[in-house]
Amino acid sequence: MPKRALVFLYLNNMSNFNYFLAILFVATLVGCSKEESTTQEPNEAPLTAEVMRDVSYGPHEQQIYDIYLPEGRSGDKTKVIVLVHGGGWIEGDKADMAWYVPLLQLSHPHHAIVNMNYVLATTTTPAFPNQFLDVQQLLQKIYDEREQLQIVPEFGLIGASAGAHLSLMYDAVYDDLDHVKFVADIVGPTDLTDPFYANNPNFQFFLNAAVDESAYPPGTDYASAVSPALHVSGKSSPTILFYGNADPLVPLSNGQTLQNALSTAMVTHSFTIYEGGHGDDWSEADRADLREKLSEFISLHLSVPN
Repeated sequence: MPKRALVFLYLNNMSNFNYFLAILFVATLVGCSKEESTTQEPNEAPLTAEVMRDVSYGPHEQQIYDIYLPEGRSGDKTKVIVLVHGGGWIEGDKADMAWYVPLLQLSHPHHAIVNMNYVLATTTTPAFPNQFLDVQQLLQKIYDEREQLQIVPEFGLIGASAGAHLSLMYDAVYDDLDHVKFVADIVGPTDLTDPFYANNPNFQFFLNAAVDESAYPPGTDYASAVSPALHVSGKSSPTILFYGNADPLVPLSNGQTLQNALSTAMVTHSFTIYEGGHGDDWSEADRADLREKLSEFISLHLSVPN
């Protein structure tokens, strides 16, 4: 029974003198209660901004990342943007995405930013599913260290080319706990069954070498298995797509296939087509448009609580 209920039960059986003593006792209890509820610990100084580079998330030398932690971060508001570089799964480096960091810090100063490397494919190290699992391993490490880092374990993935492919596949197939809240797909391959790839014998040779057969059931159609557009579901995260209409590396049809899959699954998405190829020849106006639309998408789907 609560303290005040006991006191008032006691009052009903008391003399007037004891009644007034009890009133004083109740007032004391109430006063103490109010004092306790309004007592606060001295405010701690806000955390300062911090940058940690080449942090390991696995035993391989390429399993490293940079993390940019904002000033004043906290475990109830600081969400995380993750950058995933391209390079055809066999080359590239997080340095290729470093130019995004100051832009994101300017437009989203309350977010943490992670710029990751993953183990590049070689003749002895297949890309798939190892690179998907690298994304998983990185996000798990950030999640496990959320209290130490003072972040909210909610992520937005921004991938370019092969990095967009990895981001989309992770979201569609591996993000069982729904930690990813949006994916930005910049010229990412989404459907490796597309005739653009399927009719290219060189690509088929690459795909056979790029897949770890032991990780998939016998008889698996590898092109389908690693095509994120073919794994979209109602659980997929909001996705923003950017493609060129004359891309020699990733056909526009790949963006259209993903758009159709997202529409069918009723997943929130945005699709923008620019004049040009794989992004390197887009006009400055188009690049500015991409930055503006991406920033709006981040604000909408990885918002920071007030």
